[in-house]
Amino acid sequence: MSKPGQDLKDAVGRKASLRQTISAVAWGFFGVRRGKDHEQDIAKLNPVHVLIAGVLGAALFVLVLVLVVRWVIGSGVAGA
Repeated sequence: MSKPGQDLKDAVGRKASLRQTISAVAWGFFGVRRGKDHEQDIAKLNPVHVLIAGVLGAALFVLVLVLVVRWVIGSGVAGA
């Protein structure tokens, strides 16, 4: 039997590359992931890194949407 909190310490100690973390988060945003790849992600990815990448990805997504809307409104296409 493991000590309380040991599972969390083990999860935080996982070492996955930045590319692997970003790839997993991107597939999560897209909503498509193979079961085998999902199991590998769970085994390798650091949950703290996934959380940070997810928040940054969401912020980037919102920023892109705001910029596109401002561009469309500013170009006069939306005001026909």
